[in-house]
Amino acid sequence: MTGSGLPPQDFEALRMAILERKAELPKRLTQVAAYALDHPDEIAFGTAASIASSAQVQPSTLVRFAQHFGFDGFSGLQQLFRLRLRERNSSYEDRLRSLEEGGPALSESAGILNKFISAAHSSVDSLANAVDPENFDRAVSILARAETIYLIAKRRSYPISNYMAYAFGKLKVRCQLVGTAAGIDDDLLAFASEKDAAFAVSFSPYASESAAQARALAGRNVPLVSLTDSAFSPLAECSTVWFELVEADHAGFRSLSGSMAFAMALTVSVAEKRRRG
Repeated sequence: MTGSGLPPQDFEALRMAILERKAELPKRLTQVAAYALDHPDEIAFGTAASIASSAQVQPSTLVRFAQHFGFDGFSGLQQLFRLRLRERNSSYEDRLRSLEEGGPALSESAGILNKFISAAHSSVDSLANAVDPENFDRAVSILARAETIYLIAKRRSYPISNYMAYAFGKLKVRCQLVGTAAGIDDDLLAFASEKDAAFAVSFSPYASESAAQARALAGRNVPLVSLTDSAFSPLAECSTVWFELVEADHAGFRSLSGSMAFAMALTVSVAEKRRRG
């Protein structure tokens, strides 16, 4: 049960309850919690059987998870996820409907383009709700006072750190991009001290090397800001400040629209804060 004896009344309250108590959750309930936060739409629309299959647990585990947070059963928990969908800002839905219904019939390739445009709109729309302004200011302060900013990313996340390195260079902010062809990333990170800071990005499936590098820096008291897509990300566990952003997808392909917008806002904010002193 929750502290008040009542179940959470909305999705955000449930999310906060999960984060506050994740360390005490049994293994299978942790598995359900991670799946629920990573795939809220699937929780809203799926059946207990299909959700359990996707989360790789038994349907009874979903019931135990719901009861752990004060619900009578899984259906009560599922209502919060459905309410989350109903309360979404309608602007994205309006744009999507306009893309699908407006104008002449589209070719297949133009239709694919519109789907990706819709996904990009959704990602950017969610960014405002995903980023707490106070946390953003705190992240800016951490990076602005660093002597050197180390940028950590691999695979799908790498374009974000690569562009940040380019922008920081233009803005005269000293940074070090971690991702060398020579394979000397750990040697570069060995120079990082408490006077520096790092920014790490990793999305599911998380790059083990990025997580290991982030943990190593945190272990040496190097301040770490991170961008990821789940409270259960390995980056969330070791970061000074972390942000959660889930990009919308089309046919399983996720763009970096929201993440790039966040990264560029962070980069320019850091440079501006340094300029003002």
